[in-house]
Amino acid sequence: MGKDQLNVEEGDCSEPVSPTGQYLNSSVLSLCIIAVLDSEFPLRDLPIFALLKDVFLPINPRFSSLMANDENGVKHWRKVEVKLEDHVKIPIFPPELSPETYDNHLSDYLSTIAMEQFPHNRPLWSVHVIKYPTSHAAGNVIFKLHHSLGDGYSLMSALFSCLQRADNPSVPLTFPSRASASNPNLSANSDSIFSTIPKVFGYAFNTVSDFGWSLLKSSFVEDDKSLIRSGDPGVEFKPVVISTMTFSLDQIKQIKTKLGVTINDVITGTIFLGTRLYMQGKVGGSSKLKNEQSTALVLLNTRAVREYKSVKEMLKQGAEKTWGNQFAFLHVPLPELSSAESCNPLDFVRKAHKLIQRKRNSGAVFLTGRFLECLRKYTGPEATAKYIHSTLKNSTMGITNMIGPVERVAVANYPIKSIYFMVVGSPQSLVTTMVSYMGKLRVAIGTQKDHIDPGKLKSYLENAFRMILEATQDVD
Repeated sequence: MGKDQLNVEEGDCSEPVSPTGQYLNSSVLSLCIIAVLDSEFPLRDLPIFALLKDVFLPINPRFSSLMANDENGVKHWRKVEVKLEDHVKIPIFPPELSPETYDNHLSDYLSTIAMEQFPHNRPLWSVHVIKYPTSHAAGNVIFKLHHSLGDGYSLMSALFSCLQRADNPSVPLTFPSRASASNPNLSANSDSIFSTIPKVFGYAFNTVSDFGWSLLKSSFVEDDKSLIRSGDPGVEFKPVVISTMTFSLDQIKQIKTKLGVTINDVITGTIFLGTRLYMQGKVGGSSKLKNEQSTALVLLNTRAVREYKSVKEMLKQGAEKTWGNQFAFLHVPLPELSSAESCNPLDFVRKAHKLIQRKRNSGAVFLTGRFLECLRKYTGPEATAKYIHSTLKNSTMGITNMIGPVERVAVANYPIKSIYFMVVGSPQSLVTTMVSYMGKLRVAIGTQKDHIDPGKLKSYLENAFRMILEATQDVD
């Protein structure tokens, strides 16, 4: 919103905007989430207005509210009447083109809406219906939602609330459990003072080290410029290209089981390996290694929940407070290539697992949250937003993920072939997202146009996964 802020009339407030919501919609930072549904059939008669009026708007009052200032300059959500025609776009492309040509039109359209700012006098969302067949789908429904409305967990949950099971709409969607397997050695060692004391000291050391490093990375220390980080000022205002690829969850689980890691570790290791190989320029060879200092910001969901909660459950009176922006960033350095000639791909998965576990097992996330609150209290939300902008800008890439439905879903009786999403407006040249759906993982990469070759990067990422999968065959 920036300079043009609406004012709230006395008694017109519905709820105050959370501090994080203010940071994400400020004059220095404006993040949005674009979610794309690939339809199996042409969307000729999609009742989009009825869907939005009867299903989407009732999900949360924020979808019918403006962000506005009260008489003391404090931001609140102000309830307004929604004119759906202002929020629904149905673009016109040239007729009778090939699906491959419509791929380019869709890519250009996504780039255009990624750069567009929401008007300050309307609720912060829009829906776009693409009625042209691409090589991936017969049509697309695109939701663009401002991050101040909620984080990916909240907003994707809202999106899933607009869908039904394709085989039986009366049955609720089901999602895979996020519960991790218990460690059999944990209980055996939990009572031992000799194991507890080192853990306490390790936790304290990691907390101080990670929090200090986070402050430096957010304030002074920038990653090196590289093939995946331009370091240009105003990267968030440059065109972005969104590309996708699909991986088998069964194959990912096979790697996970063999290496004793998590699904997120497998895909993060794949991203680390693929981007390092892309930065190197080739797989193998004996040319000089280019291990620029690069950091990934891995998004951590800070909710105390282990499984998916529907929006209805989130907003139920007395329920755990799960709607909103409840996340933190973990600074995870990209492992270096030890040798372009004899690279062990499994090292990247193991290193990703070790680094993320270490970062999670520290109090740095808590201290960072307290620091941001103190910063907001003494310098204001705009200064805090500038700090968060610097955190993003100084890193190389962002990585985030979502759990999607297990069964095939439909929007207004139109079956959905696949789902993907992207975070836009971030001052980074590369953002990677992933969502599971029907036994597959759809990975999307948002790349700065004219700096990163999305086709080549996609090829390296796919090859990295094959390398990891093949290497796993030799693990007992």
